[in-house]
Amino acid sequence: MRTIGFWAGIGAAICLPASAMAQAPDIPANLSVGGMFMAADWIVKLVMIGLLIASLVTWTVFVAKVLELRKATANQQAIHDGVIALRSLGDAKANPAVASSPLVREAGEELALSADALSDTDGIKERVVSRFERHEAAEARRMTRGVNVVATIGATAPFVGLFGTVWGIMNSFIGIAEQQTTNLAVVAPGIAEALLATALGLVAAIPSVVIYNHFSRQIAAHRALVSDTAAAILRLVSRDLSRGTTGVGRN
Repeated sequence: MRTIGFWAGIGAAICLPASAMAQAPDIPANLSVGGMFMAADWIVKLVMIGLLIASLVTWTVFVAKVLELRKATANQQAIHDGVIALRSLGDAKANPAVASSPLVREAGEELALSADALSDTDGIKERVVSRFERHEAAEARRMTRGVNVVATIGATAPFVGLFGTVWGIMNSFIGIAEQQTTNLAVVAPGIAEALLATALGLVAAIPSVVIYNHFSRQIAAHRALVSDTAAAILRLVSRDLSRGTTGVGRN
């Protein structure tokens, strides 16, 4: 009986009309990443291109911020070490790196403006602290420039990739309805193209999240170093005021 069924199936296949053979859907031969990208719907292509651009932006910000933070932290550490060694704010003139520090300039400007009110030491110190706080806030904004873009990419890239996947799978189901076949060999390439968008979304999102967390820690450490330098300069200001001098003009 099995032999009869086997030969009957072969006979039925041989007897298929040519029109039915012509209606068999073509199976894509190139299932590489490049081939799937070229065969994808134009909306899915736009999603993939956008995710690749977002990934490029992430790594560009990473390289730029690593260099910027490394230089800024090294300079701030040198200024901090120089300030710690001073006895008076006026002694900063002997160290060009310390004298050019924005925090030292802020303190010097406030002391110069308050030269006729040295008796109000508490008021002078409050105004100096206010200047330091504004400088620290500006420094934090400068350091976070570009990092927020990385955070946005890390938060949105998976959903953008998911949109491309949903759109691609929707087109695959439309193709199933049009071709009236559920042959996995025909449907799988379209689904694979759609899932490629999800993979690119993860490729863009995962490094972005890791890089953002890394920079958050580095920027917090840099800001703490700026705060330590400001506290050291404030001690110099307080010391000079206790001596009855601004430390700037060494009166």
